[in-house]
Amino acid sequence: MSRPVCVLGAGSWGTALSHVLARNGANTTTWAHSEAVAEEINGDRRNTKYLPGVELAPFVATTVISDAVADAGVIVCVVPSHHVREVLARARPDLTGEPILVSASKGIEVGTDLRMSELFSEVLGDGTAADCVVLSGPSFAEELVRGLPTACAAASLSEANRHEVQRLLQNDHFRIYTLGDVVGTELGGSLKNVIALAAGISDGLRLGSNARAALMTRGLAEISRLATRLGAEEHTLAGLAGIGDLILTCTGDLSRNRTVGLAIGSGRSLDEVLAGMHNVVEGIRTTKAAVELAGRYDVEMPIANAVYSILYEDVVPAQALTNLMARDPKPERWS
Repeated sequence: MSRPVCVLGAGSWGTALSHVLARNGANTTTWAHSEAVAEEINGDRRNTKYLPGVELAPFVATTVISDAVADAGVIVCVVPSHHVREVLARARPDLTGEPILVSASKGIEVGTDLRMSELFSEVLGDGTAADCVVLSGPSFAEELVRGLPTACAAASLSEANRHEVQRLLQNDHFRIYTLGDVVGTELGGSLKNVIALAAGISDGLRLGSNARAALMTRGLAEISRLATRLGAEEHTLAGLAGIGDLILTCTGDLSRNRTVGLAIGSGRSLDEVLAGMHNVVEGIRTTKAAVELAGRYDVEMPIANAVYSILYEDVVPAQALTNLMARDPKPERWS
């Protein structure tokens, strides 16, 4: 019999993955930060804070991290990227055997500029985390738990590990594709949130469909320039973890990053927008990390810079647009 599966994080995506794993027959335990969330999952099979109106498959929720990770053969990390270091450090003393580690957290650690797989290795050691699996792709939690067709990518240097994650998650409405490009999968899933903020701001300014299409296309070019400089394979950015996730996050009504961008483009302040949300908007921190990485590796990312100027330098969105449009003419492809 397979060893138990642990999911770290009971937000919308963590709950959705727990639901899928349990529905597929995996013995699943989920660590929740909130006692109220854990009690509702255990008592009512619901998580109304993050996935209202959904009846969940049976899995156990706990706020005791040692209970969650004990004897787990697979550990799926779905906490917000800025909490990953802390949560992994808390879990580390109770890890047993050599569990497969799965990163489903889309982000880059601000300050260190580490991708999540790099952070795994730093906290847990190369021997433990070198073969982790990165799960990414166009996937709204709300649609996945309703049984709507969804496809994601599972990337790992370990062929055995990525196929095991594929086996655990795939079912009649959730399709998992495998690949070996961890860098491209992580950066595609993280950086698309920055472009989604830009697309939302554009829509909030009522700049039209042409502008949104241009932002998405040139945003993909920015992502590809930085990702390939860091070792990604360019074709990964043309797949589910790249353009697939970008399209969804820039256009979908359930996209938190697009929603925040819409509000900012409509004239609301970032603080005002975030005050009314309980979900984490990864693109806000990732924008800072993206600009740091671009500067370190001398990669031009004008859209990311424009979003940064709006979020952190109080540049009004209309002025940021003017600055973007006034840049010197370029060929479509440059390095």
